[in-house]
Amino acid sequence: MDLIVTGRNIDVPDALLTYAERKIGRLINHLQTITEAKLELSRARSKTQGPLHVVQVTIDSNGTILRVEKRAADFYAAIDSAADVLDRQIQRYKGRFYYQKRKGVAPAEEQAEVEEEVEEEPLGEVVKIKRFPVKPMSTEEAIEQMELLGHNFFLFFDEMSQKYCVVYRRNDGDYGLIEPELG
Repeated sequence: MDLIVTGRNIDVPDALLTYAERKIGRLINHLQTITEAKLELSRARSKTQGPLHVVQVTIDSNGTILRVEKRAADFYAAIDSAADVLDRQIQRYKGRFYYQKRKGVAPAEEQAEVEEEVEEEPLGEVVKIKRFPVKPMSTEEAIEQMELLGHNFFLFFDEMSQKYCVVYRRNDGDYGLIEPELG
């Protein structure tokens, strides 16, 4: 597993790098198909809590992406919290999808072990289907439309790339754009 640690506008001390490698590196014990892990460290401000340390971890496991973002008073606590959430996500992924992809269910002892560790949260069901016409537009027009509707995301057909894209509002107030690629 390749672990890529980057700091956004901060220098990452060696002690923190070693700690992150140990905490995130242990996830490979739970899911051997992890090919790459990206850890991004940054600082943010909160009106109520003051300065916060933000850790964002993205794991690639043969095309399946697991992602978590955690905020805490220091980087060590944020890394611990992110590793715990990723561990639960891995257990859920293994219980639902990983063994099914391998033609069937897990061996009995492994399946029982997964069921004991993770309490499955029931998935919600689709209760509403919404259809709307999609017209070609620019990313800027899509952002304006999203703001007019008061939504956090908006699906549109990008006139430049000739693809369906999603624009969304990020927690920091900026916008993100999702452009699909066939994998």
